[in-house]
Amino acid sequence: MPDDASLLDYLAKGGKLSSPENAPSRYRAELMRQMASFVDSELAGAAGFADCINKGPSIPERIAASRIVLEKLDHAERVLKIMGEFGANIERYENIHPWAARVRREEDLGVKRQSGDMRLNVFHYPLEGWEDAVVMNVLMGHATIIHLTDLSHSSYQPLATAFHDILPVERRHTELGEEGVVKLVKDGGLGRAKVVTSFDYWRPHAAASFGGASSPRFGLLKKLGLRHETNQALREAWDKKIEQFIAATL
Repeated sequence: MPDDASLLDYLAKGGKLSSPENAPSRYRAELMRQMASFVDSELAGAAGFADCINKGPSIPERIAASRIVLEKLDHAERVLKIMGEFGANIERYENIHPWAARVRREEDLGVKRQSGDMRLNVFHYPLEGWEDAVVMNVLMGHATIIHLTDLSHSSYQPLATAFHDILPVERRHTELGEEGVVKLVKDGGLGRAKVVTSFDYWRPHAAASFGGASSPRFGLLKKLGLRHETNQALREAWDKKIEQFIAATL
């Protein structure tokens, strides 16, 4: 049985783990934190978006919104099963938890994680109507793609495989959001005005999902093979994607 020091050195050199048995305690803690953040964000995101399904302007759009909610719950369940293999009490996720709870819209939570669950702060803010939900879906869709692209290279192979499989589905969610924004903008009038207002509101909150430009924990996560790109690099990639979309659409 290799000791923790040799396993950490193995991970720092690009090694992979495939089961919880030999995972060092610090590795376990960081991996569980990472998975909990993803699961809680998917559950909270699905809960918020579910409330907007019947606000969709047509049946096809309501069907698309329903599919997004279903698939986000499926993604949460898939990663939750991996957490269970590490001994997490996953039954607590089956109990009633206020995933749809939101703060006041004017609050600014910044990048400091809130208590209660591990969702990204952007999922603490409320949605206001269909246009708002579609715009938020585009902004966080691109953020999710960028985050998952990095996480799909995780040193924990079962999680890397899960994120690799989830990634194309999240890409499709983003495409559906983009199609919705394009339709609203083309329709003009109040719909377009609401889209512009929603971009102004959600963009800084979505940007905060990347954390601070310099993270004191990034060095450790990179050594463990759980992260590869810095917060700043991920944020810059996201900014570029959003600027391109806005320039082409608005």
